[in-house]
Amino acid sequence: MTAIDPHSPVPKYFQLRAILLDLIETAELPVDAPIPSERELCAEYGLSRMTVRQGVDQLVTEGRLYRVPGKGTFVARPKIEMPLRLVSFTEDMLSRGLRPGAIDLARRTVAADARLARLFEVEAGTAIHVIERLRTADGEPMALERSHILASFAPDLLDRRLADRSLYGVLEAVYGLVFDAGDQTIDAALADAAEAKQLHIPRGSAVLLLQRRSYAGGVCAELGVSTYRADRYQIHTALGNPPTRS
Repeated sequence: MTAIDPHSPVPKYFQLRAILLDLIETAELPVDAPIPSERELCAEYGLSRMTVRQGVDQLVTEGRLYRVPGKGTFVARPKIEMPLRLVSFTEDMLSRGLRPGAIDLARRTVAADARLARLFEVEAGTAIHVIERLRTADGEPMALERSHILASFAPDLLDRRLADRSLYGVLEAVYGLVFDAGDQTIDAALADAAEAKQLHIPRGSAVLLLQRRSYAGGVCAELGVSTYRADRYQIHTALGNPPTRS
């Protein structure tokens, strides 16, 4: 689509969205490039300023464009597809050609309360290491991770350097702990003040809240609770039709 069709049942602002999206996806508007001003888009496509603003706002909401006050609207970097498989953040970033990073925020050992005991399927009071880290990609904050690990699997884990290292890699190399199964839930949430500050996003921004249990030999050894920036991640999965019965 290169022009607005006034007779189309598709709203004009959505037609403009499609035009701009095509320019982005074909790299005619590369990452961080400014898009034409509202006045230019109005003149180019014969639209009102309100219609243009609505179309641009839609792409800003979707994370395809971003605004810089006083400077204009620019093309955002493509979102990263969230892996729906048992893989570490470090592995995932390296596979995308990005430099993974990890900044230590806190670490402690706690006695499992009723909820943790239920999730780990252990007795209340069982020792659990808790490690909180800020994960980055090419230096950009991407996620907050809180990993709960049964202390019996890695007794002196809190004494080891974990900054800019793969936690899964350390667990495997030092303790022989290899995760071979897991389950994960993903919820939508809003960033609170502390999360927003760490992730460099406005308070109340949309985030993805992940809870993952990782198993080794049938035993739940890790519970990960992570907050991911929704403006940098999207979820993608392949779908298929179930076989029909004759």
